[in-house]
Order: sequence, then structure tokens, then C-alpha cells
Amino acid sequence: MKNIRNFCIIAHIDHGKSTLADRLLEYTATVSERQAQAQVLDDMELERERGITIKSHAIQMDYELNGEKYVLNLIDTPGHVDFSYEVSRSIAACEGALLIVDSTQGIQAQTISNLYQAIEHDLHIIPVMNKMDLPNAMPDEVEDQIIDLIGCDREEIIRASGKTGEGVHDILSAIVDRIPAPQGDEKGPLQCLIFDSVFNSFRGIIAYFKVVNGEVHKGDLVKFMATGKEYDADEIGVLRLDMEPRKVLRTGDVGYIISGIKTSKEVKVGDTITHVKGGCDKRIEGFEEVKPMVFAGVYPIESDDYEDLRASMEKLQLNDASLTFEPESSAALGFGFRCGFLGMLHLEIIQERLDREFDMNVITTVPNVPYNVYTKKGELLEVHNPSGLPEPTVIDRIEEPYIHAQIITKSEFIGQVMTLCLAKRGELQKQHYLTADRVELNYSMPLAEIVFDFYDKLKSISKGYASFDYYATGFKPAKLIKLDILLNGESVDALSTLIHFDNAYTLGRRMCEKLRELIPRQQFDIAIQAAIGAKIIARETVKAVRKDVTAKCYGGDISRKRKLLEKQKKGKKRMKQVGNVEVPQKAFLAVLKLD
Repeated sequence: MKNIRNFCIIAHIDHGKSTLADRLLEYTATVSERQAQAQVLDDMELERERGITIKSHAIQMDYELNGEKYVLNLIDTPGHVDFSYEVSRSIAACEGALLIVDSTQGIQAQTISNLYQAIEHDLHIIPVMNKMDLPNAMPDEVEDQIIDLIGCDREEIIRASGKTGEGVHDILSAIVDRIPAPQGDEKGPLQCLIFDSVFNSFRGIIAYFKVVNGEVHKGDLVKFMATGKEYDADEIGVLRLDMEPRKVLRTGDVGYIISGIKTSKEVKVGDTITHVKGGCDKRIEGFEEVKPMVFAGVYPIESDDYEDLRASMEKLQLNDASLTFEPESSAALGFGFRCGFLGMLHLEIIQERLDREFDMNVITTVPNVPYNVYTKKGELLEVHNPSGLPEPTVIDRIEEPYIHAQIITKSEFIGQVMTLCLAKRGELQKQHYLTADRVELNYSMPLAEIVFDFYDKLKSISKGYASFDYYATGFKPAKLIKLDILLNGESVDALSTLIHFDNAYTLGRRMCEKLRELIPRQQFDIAIQAAIGAKIIARETVKAVRKDVTAKCYGGDISRKRKLLEKQKKGKKRMKQVGNVEVPQKAFLAVLKLD
């Protein structure tokens, strides 16, 4: 056990975690030259296309230092704020962390928030300054920032480059010297922490775990404590580039277990595995439940695909524990699921993965956040969906969730950032200069305002230099109203939103204009209206496709033309009564991206 080191890599998005992980794997000869490629650990097509890590990836390396052999278990984590739950799970399975800072960008918001998570779990931090080969690197300034942040000595900071491989040897020896070996009772009852799971269509569900106490052998009868179910450990092993079976895993090892589990509800991330006979009696503590920040309805385009969609969502949830969902139905879209996501990028990725991995075409409704509605009788209702809102006459007040937002940016962009936050109903809490040209702004803001496009706008006004992180702080009363979209007087519940009173009129008008462009013309006029209660605040009309009925009249009396036009008008009116309007999928998506 003393020769095992478990560590993860944490950093802000795009600071070079995956590239540095590639170099570590090459240096320890875990990956042969034939298998080597950029982002070795990112095994999803989507991750390669976008150049971001979406899932945490675990892999084991062998390393020899001063004649002693060491086993290093590395977990590469995502950097984007929407996948921070993956980071928190990886941290729970480690004793140390490489904190990577881009020497051209310096410390950014996600660096700080991931670091705090690691410190909470008492991990040993090794600071690494990456991208030292770039001409615009600022090593001395960034070193000062790191020393301010974690209070280490200047000699402890390793200068490295993921591209050229500079400093990789120093990192590996620092991992062995500085990170403590796992602690645990090798002779005690078995306790393993599940930190991830994947679905394999041939072998069932594969759970990844870390042995905290005791040891597990192939063929042991084990129990999952959250569900109380018992299984045979058909195969156990370690995670190399492929899975390698082993006969036994001891305290401190990180590995996988295959026990023929078929249903996804039986494996919970953060659960404890123990022996049925002589096992431990309590679960491992310190694993928090995920808190979704954004809710949206996901519906199959064909209503017959509902059960397939449920199966796909369950398999996806195994692989991404931060996805939560429950069934719901909508008048316009039929049966579907109300899903909780950690942010807009997360929503986009899930939609893309449903399409690619499970071949499911889905419609996503307008995202919203959970609201607390108090009725005049004093009851509290949690509303995730505008259609679940009670009548306005019985509502006493509505409270919406607020967040504490931390934005770090260059001082030249401070004016534009403040303007953006004010437009999103933010209140400045404090402003703090980290260095002469970097400033940290703390805002209290409604979560609903940052759900749509806040992060994208922040990136564009700050030329990509601003970084953003947030955590929920609770609920506050707000002046919210329900905005409905009507097509020919019929409400489309998938397009209705809960919105702040001040923004309702502009949003209603823009939605009507957008829908007019996207809804195809029919044989009759289509009225698109935005309404608050019974009051119409905006209207657009999609004109009917019309045949020129007066073409055959050359000359003659106007009354003759009138008669033909009146006859046509009656026909259109009759059609309107029987015709219904199909809203195309792209109209739902366009409403999400109104800007």
C-alpha cells in the first residue's frame, strides 16, 4: 500500500490538463506509440470534437523511482463549471491533486473553486505551471498569483509544458515524494467507494471504485449498501487503457467490478460496497448529492419512443450522475421527462449524446429554474415548470433561487462586465483587485438570469479572459409572471416561461417575431400572440398561402372580384376552424437562442 499514489488533475477549462495527462502516460510507458494520440483519455467523439473533457477518466500507471516501483492512479477531470460534479467525485477517490495553471492566463475562477473542493477533502496540492513553451508566458507574475492563493514556497511550483514534455519528470517525482500513500485498514472489513459507473451492453453495469479498507477477491459475495442488493464479483480488475482483470484488489487500489447488474437503479455513485459476511456496518461519509441548476423538459419526437427514451436516460445517468429526471406530460408534446442539468452546456451535451449514442431524436423545452410558490393559504409549492403554476388569484408570492457569482477578469473589461451583470439584475457585493490588472467581482444574482446566455456573453465581452463560477445561496421574493405563447388562441405549454415582470414585454415581442419566421405558412392565417394572463402584449401573423382567384376576371365590375374574394375568405375561415398548427423542432431551439 505504501507504493500506491492516487491523484487527480484539476484546473480551469483549457489550461492543458488532458495534454499533460498524455505526457504522463507516455513518460510512464502506459500508452505505446501506436496507441498515442492527442487527448488519449477522452474516449467520446464529442470530447475530441469540442476539445473539452466531459467525463472524468481514471487510468493506472507504473513508475520506477530510485529502484522502487510505484503504482500511480490518475484521474483526469473536466474544467468547465457545468461538469464540476465530476470533479467533486474524482476528488473523493484521491489523496492528492495536481493544480495546473496556464502560465499565459494566470489563475481563473474555476481554478479557485476546484482548489477549494480539494482543500475541503484534505488533498495534498502540487502546483504546476503549464504552457511554459509559449512566447507570451508570464511565469513570474503567475507564480506570485499561485503563492498568494495557496501560500506555498516558490520552489514547490513546477514549471512544465504539456506540449514539449518539459518538467514531466519533476511532476512524477513530486507525486511520489509529496502525495501521501492511501490510509486504511488492510485487515479490516471491506469498504469500497463507488465514484463512477458505465453501461456495457454485453456485460451489464461496470462500477468503478476505490478500496478504502480491507480487500476484495474475484468471486466474493458483495453487497451494495444503498440498495442492500447482493452480487457475485464475477470480475474485478484495474483500469489501464483497457480493463485488466486481477484476482484481488487491496486497500488503496482503484479498480472496477463487473457483477452482472442489469438495471441502472441498483448502482448509485457514492455508494459503499462491502462483503455480505463480516462486512462493515456503516457507509462511507462525505459524498454530497448533486443539485441541478437548470430544468428543461425532454420529449421524444415520436410519442411511441417514450420507453426507449427512458431506457436511454437511465443508461446515460449511469455515465453522468449529475443528470436527474422524472416523468412529466405536456398537452403539446405528450409524454416526456423533466430533467435537471448543471447548466446550459450540460443540457447541450446531454441532447447531443442522446442523439449519437442512443439514436434518440428529442425536443427540449425552454429551460427554467425551480421556484418556490407560496399560496394565500400558506402552502409552499415547488414549481419546475410554468404549466405547474397555480392561478394568479391564489398566489401570495413567488420566490426565485439566487446565486453568489464570482467573476475574475482583466481590469480593462470591468465596465462592460458590470453593465452585463446590472442588466441581469445583479447586485455588486464586493470588488477586489488580485493584481494591478486582474479584478475579482462578487455579485448576488438570480439564477434564472444566468441560465440562458450569460456565460457566452461574458466570454465575448471579455475576449475570453473573464472566468466565472457560482454557487447557490437560497431563495428571495421576486416579481415574476407567466408568459404564454398562443397560436390561433391555443396556448403552447412547451413555449411558456416564468419571467421577471420587467423583461416580459421585450421577450414576448421577440418570441413572436422569431416564431413568425420559423412557422411555415398554411392555407389559413396563423395568429401568434404573447399573453400575460388574459392580456395580449404582442402579436404577429403568418399570412395564408393564397391562390389568385381573380386571375380569370379580365375587366368587368369590381363586385364580381369582391364576390370571388369573399368566397375564398369563407373557405379560409372554415379551414382555420379545423386546421391545427405544428410547431417545428427548430422553433423550440431558436427560442432558446434568441440572441
